[in-house]
Order: sequence, then C-alpha cells, then structure tokens
Amino acid sequence: MDPQMRKTVEDIWWHGVRAVQGRACVARALRDEQVARPDRILAIGKAAAAMVEGAHEVFGADIPALVVTKYGHAGDLPPSCEVIEAAHPVPDENTLIAGHALFQQVQHMSPGTHLLMLVSGGASALAELPEPGTTLASLQAENARMLAEGLDIHAMNARRKELSQIKGGKLLAGFKGELVTTCAISDVEGDALSVIGSGIGNAPEDAAFSFDPFIVASNHIARAAAAERATALGLNVMTDTETLYGDVEDLARSVGEMLRHAPPGVHILGGEPTVILPPDPGQGGRNQALALALSREISGMLNLAVLVGGTDGTDGPTEAAGGIVGGATWREEGARALKRAESGLFLEAHDALFVTGPTGTNVMDLLVALKT
Repeated sequence: MDPQMRKTVEDIWWHGVRAVQGRACVARALRDEQVARPDRILAIGKAAAAMVEGAHEVFGADIPALVVTKYGHAGDLPPSCEVIEAAHPVPDENTLIAGHALFQQVQHMSPGTHLLMLVSGGASALAELPEPGTTLASLQAENARMLAEGLDIHAMNARRKELSQIKGGKLLAGFKGELVTTCAISDVEGDALSVIGSGIGNAPEDAAFSFDPFIVASNHIARAAAAERATALGLNVMTDTETLYGDVEDLARSVGEMLRHAPPGVHILGGEPTVILPPDPGQGGRNQALALALSREISGMLNLAVLVGGTDGTDGPTEAAGGIVGGATWREEGARALKRAESGLFLEAHDALFVTGPTGTNVMDLLVALKT
C-alpha cells in the first residue's frame, strides 16, 4: 500500500475518534448544560476513566468516584477514584464485584444528593449483579453464546437485562437522592439510553428523583469530524453513512462493490458489524474480519486504502482496533483465516493490523476508505 494513502486514512480516522473522546465530550456537556456539582460519580464502560477526567476538569478531582472499566483502560486516576477493572466482552469475577459495588453506592446515597453517571460502551459486560439463580458460569456461557451467534447489540442487551438486577433502569431504582445526571457515549444504533450499557444509566419509569440524561458523543459526531478532516485535506467526501450493520461477509460484498464503482474520494461508514464464530475461534475480531474480507473484494485495486477500526481501540478479545488493507493485501490463505476467525494473525503477518491502544471513547466502528 502506498504509505501516503495509509497515513491519510489513519489521519482521517483519528480525527473522527478524537472528536468523541470522553474527557473533552463530558467536560463540554457539563459546561454547556450548566450541570451542578455532584456528590458522587459512577463511571462504567471502556471510556470510563476518560469521562471521569472530563468531570474532574469541570468540578475538580476531589469528588468520590467509582470507575468500572476494562483491564488496562484505567489510566492514571487520582486517589478520590476507586477503580475496578473487569473482563470484556465475556464477564469475569470482577464483573460481579463491580456490579455489587455500584449497587451498594447507589443504595447508600442520602436524600437531597446529586449523582453523576458516566456511561460508555462495554458497561454491559463490565458490571453485573445477576438475578438470583444466575451464576457467573451461566452468565459467561450466555454471553459467549450470544457473541458466537453474531447477535446485534440490541438483542444481546435485551437478554442481559433479563438476567440483571442493575440493567434496564434497575440500578437507579434504589436511588434515594434528589437528582441523577447521566452523560453517555453512545455505542448503539439510534443512541437510545435504554440500550447503551443495557440501560445501566437509565432511570426507572417510576423514578421519584429528577433525571437529566445527555448523549455526549456518538458515531454521527465522529463521522462528521472525519469528514471535516478529509475536506480540510482537499479531498471530496463521497459517502458518509451509518450503514455498517449486518454480517461481515455480507458487508464486505456490498461495501466492496460500492468502492469498486465509486468515484475517487473519501468514503466514511459507521456502525457495528456482526460475525458468526466457529467452535474454536482464532485471533481476531469483527473489524479485522471485515478488513480482511474487504481486501478480497478490492484485490488488485491499487488505488484503494481502507481502514476499519473499533473507535474504542479494541476489536473483540484482542489488542488491535482493526485493519488497514488495500488492493495488494489479499492472499489465498486469507480464506482459511476468515473461516477459522483468525483474521488478526493474517493481518499482522502482512503489516495490515491497526493497533491504537485505548482511545478514551467507544462510538461503535468507523471505516475510512480513500480512492484515488
């Protein structure tokens, strides 16, 4: 792949992601909405640490906070923050510890108090207090089953709510204070608070307290920033849509067909594909699988560079965000990699793996394609 094309798609992708990073988005929303200083902060999700930093920027770092996030995503938070790291996408023992801690902190808040909830994608797996009779083993098996079957986030979160004492508004049902403010980074189609984190930051319908919810970042905002950057680079933005939904193989064929016949310019797509896994999947994730399958569809087109990456910096149970492919990436052994769900190994071997580390946000996935 031409190094300049690779550099350009990375530049555009990162510009989109930086526009929705947790610290800046939360700080901006708290100031714009003139949110009052809270008595306690609960932050849950892959972007929890960055979102807390945004609250600290506005209110100072001395507010008691519980931060629940993925392993390796906590950053360097002050002593006022209690941090619990847990597994994602399949929960572990720390998931239950986090769920119990969240439940207890909400229950123990006094009348007249103000709670600030900061919620981002990943919250569903990172914190759980199961309904009686649901064990960690059964919770893990159910999550693994849903992932393997390629269910979309709406179907998965609906099932998670059924098994939970803290999802779907149940966590805040025990709040005895006066006000809950929820700032959410959306990782779901439609940006519904009832779906983000399986509704862990949503209020129950019969809430006796005041409730102020805000969506502070979304895939739309990231795509708009990416498009703005492409335009600033003198490139024509030909496509800007949230259509990356459905199975990765189906998407590879439709997006590949579009790119083959599209005019030169930049094409920006957002969403969250699904992938059906074999019984013993290898190293990879949905973005890596889509990138590899797309490389097959655009094989031979040396005027194309395509980056597919999870905006949170992680793709499935891997340390990569996705892949960067072009017309010369595909090899016949890629078919075996796709079948065995080990696209990550193929991409790594061919200098096509995209690794970012934690980004401080999570607004689903972002595809940036450059055609010259």
